[in-house]
Amino acid sequence: YMGLQERVRPFPQVDNQGGSKCCIGFDDQMLLHGGGSRHPECPERILVIWNRLVDQGLAEQCKWVHGRMATYDELARAHTPEHIQNVFDTAKGKIYPDDVDTECNIHTSQAARLAAGILVEITLNVVRGFCENGFAVIRPPGHHATQDQAMGFCFFNNVAVAARAAQFEPNVSKVMIIDWDVHHGNGTEDIFYDDPSVLFFSVHGYGEGDFYPGTGHLDRLGVGKGEGYNINVPWPCFGVGDDENIKLFQKVVVPVAKEFSPDLVIISAGFDSMRGDPLGQMNISPSGYRIILSMIQDAVCDGRVVLALEGGYNLKVIPNAAEACLATLLGQPYTEESQPEPSQIDVQAECDQMIETVIQKIQPYWPNAFPKPPNDISNEIVVLLDNE
Repeated sequence: YMGLQERVRPFPQVDNQGGSKCCIGFDDQMLLHGGGSRHPECPERILVIWNRLVDQGLAEQCKWVHGRMATYDELARAHTPEHIQNVFDTAKGKIYPDDVDTECNIHTSQAARLAAGILVEITLNVVRGFCENGFAVIRPPGHHATQDQAMGFCFFNNVAVAARAAQFEPNVSKVMIIDWDVHHGNGTEDIFYDDPSVLFFSVHGYGEGDFYPGTGHLDRLGVGKGEGYNINVPWPCFGVGDDENIKLFQKVVVPVAKEFSPDLVIISAGFDSMRGDPLGQMNISPSGYRIILSMIQDAVCDGRVVLALEGGYNLKVIPNAAEACLATLLGQPYTEESQPEPSQIDVQAECDQMIETVIQKIQPYWPNAFPKPPNDISNEIVVLLDNE
């Protein structure tokens, strides 16, 4: 681990702390967490991303948020006291959770608090008007962590903690969380499932419900006052690429976002939905992420968008996705070395059907986003005549 810290590029000494468009966060102490280089969620993930952003001259154009740990009160807005204490106790050697996939060590508590704290600090910079947008290069990821349980490489739900922190600001009441990680954000869904002030949208691999974590069915719409504010798009197949995701954002995400009209958008930016990921089996390119990110920036809340790194396990390709996203946040062009690959015809057809199914499912909750076509009126007239 100490060798990894020595490989971290220093943040460029540029005096742009007051006037940058984008806020960026990173801390090399997060490299110390976890089970090592053989684990998919390895420390090198944030190392290769950070070094790329520095080498390409993008990081120096950002306001740098120095690492700080999330406070107990910040964490307690999204997690139970028992769960918070369990994570804290890993610093004393406690093994938590009892999950062979989610490894911890004595540095896990600090890293998890840094990940959440950095994202909170970036979010507050954005909502207070110091920056337009932000990117948190953080680990461990967070979107699988529920109110009371660590799982799936996640300990604290970073985006949930940040959303709650934002809602304590006077100019933020509604937050939209978009999760494009290939795995369903079950933890984020759990935390906000009955809350109409947070619109959660997740697009993820699902198959027949046998893809980790096995949650995220489109029937999961929320409960109580939160019904309709939890939207899942469970892709039934793999190999889904740029065209399908762009179509989804055009037809579903952007119209719903406009009707919801959030004060802030937080994106669970998992790059395991990218072509070449060993766990994801999807086909998105860096340009694909760039396009859907710019669509959200242009659609709502004057571009107040904050990205939080979630998954992404191919060390050769995740820096490309991160570079494309940060360039987009900075309003700069990004040129991809290779052309995106179109999806197979059967994949396109299955995704088109899923998009239409999702629209039918959520239309009653978002009537302005999906106004009924004129032929629906004639159908209703026929029904009325039949009832006469």
